Amino acid sequence: MGTPLGDFVRAKRDSIQPESFGIPERGRRRSPGLRRSDLAARAGISVEYLTRIEQGRDRNPSPAVVNAIADALSLDAAEREHLRYLAKITGGACPTHRRPAPPSRAVRPTVLATLQLLEPAPAFITNRLGDVLAHTTGFELVMRGSGLLDTREPNLTRYVFTDPRARTFFPDWDQVADEQAFDLWLGPSLETSEWFTAELAPLAGQEFTRRLNRHLPPPQVPLRTGRELRWQRERLELPRTDAQELVVLLPADEATAQAVERLRRRPGGTLRAIG
Repeated sequence: MGTPLGDFVRAKRDSIQPESFGIPERGRRRSPGLRRSDLAARAGISVEYLTRIEQGRDRNPSPAVVNAIADALSLDAAEREHLRYLAKITGGACPTHRRPAPPSRAVRPTVLATLQLLEPAPAFITNRLGDVLAHTTGFELVMRGSGLLDTREPNLTRYVFTDPRARTFFPDWDQVADEQAFDLWLGPSLETSEWFTAELAPLAGQEFTRRLNRHLPPPQVPLRTGRELRWQRERLELPRTDAQELVVLLPADEATAQAVERLRRRPGGTLRAIG
């Protein structure tokens, strides 16, 4: 049985072309990507030890080994942080509970006031489960016709995987789906992520469950939404006790910037808090 740490290392190794590390091609391979022996050599560990980690038979590699694997895979800062997190939960450092309560949907008044200042720009408050907790009218206009905000307690992750309209509204649906599944690993806490995953998996099916064991941080690319708008996303983490973040959508091209200007001319922008 695999582990989050082993699944990540194997998936990342499979995604790397040996030539990118200066390793010459040596005939046919049974699987894509970097050979296990090449990664082990780069990390300074035995092939047998790396195999045990990837297969989940070694659940407690030392921090030195984890760092050596990160170096060998040339992980960036975000990937290194995620690798360390996976090592902790694989080793049992993060205890789990049978059925935790969902995270609070309350947003602090000062955070709501900050969001109000962004009107009419598209912005919203969310958590790593995908709950949309508050948003500007600009965000509501961008999402108009998508169906995301039709429910009393909108959730972006649930919408992406269970609402057929999401595949039309997000032209790069696979990218958005990868992002939402990956975010579940980052909080609000391991307990609530597992609770939400158990609730969503029966409804979302294979497109959701097959992403859960990939563990690879998706690339940071512009978000495309309906009407061919393209957005850069600025994500501002709130204090850890909030377990929330402020997401602002910024135009990624001139056509989207012009659409934002038309949005700014609409009078009466007001904040909408949900919950």
